Amino acid sequence: MQIVEGIGIGFAAVLVALLFLFVRRALVTRSGGIIRLGVRVSTMLDGRGWSPGFGRFSGDELRWYRMFSFALRPKLVLSRKGLVVQRRRLPEGQERLSMPADWVILRCTSRQAPVEIAMAKSTVTGFLSWLEAAPPGAASPRLASQDWPAA
Repeated sequence: MQIVEGIGIGFAAVLVALLFLFVRRALVTRSGGIIRLGVRVSTMLDGRGWSPGFGRFSGDELRWYRMFSFALRPKLVLSRKGLVVQRRRLPEGQERLSMPADWVILRCTSRQAPVEIAMAKSTVTGFLSWLEAAPPGAASPRLASQDWPAA
């Protein structure tokens, strides 16, 4: 009987963990403004270190949540005020295996540190529009280079 009880407790624990992940995602995504977004969390190896997740626009911030995490708080918060897009490129080498084919990688600098984010080509336009948005009359030099290669 102890083996059956142990298996039952283990099964219940796994179900509770999965339920928590789905409830967490529902709580974070309830207000809309969500995009699929990958962030490079480690640059130790070329083409590796990407973590899947989703981003949520909240005023002047882009909050990034890891896909498989129990945390209710964002793992990364990028402020529009300190964010500049330096470069845009297509996935190369190992990166092509870890993300969808229609994704683009943006290398950005923020007040904290440089960061690489990956998103679908169709999402890049919306992201750049959000980044460039400014109150009337305010200059918004957020793009380091206007002569990007077509992706």
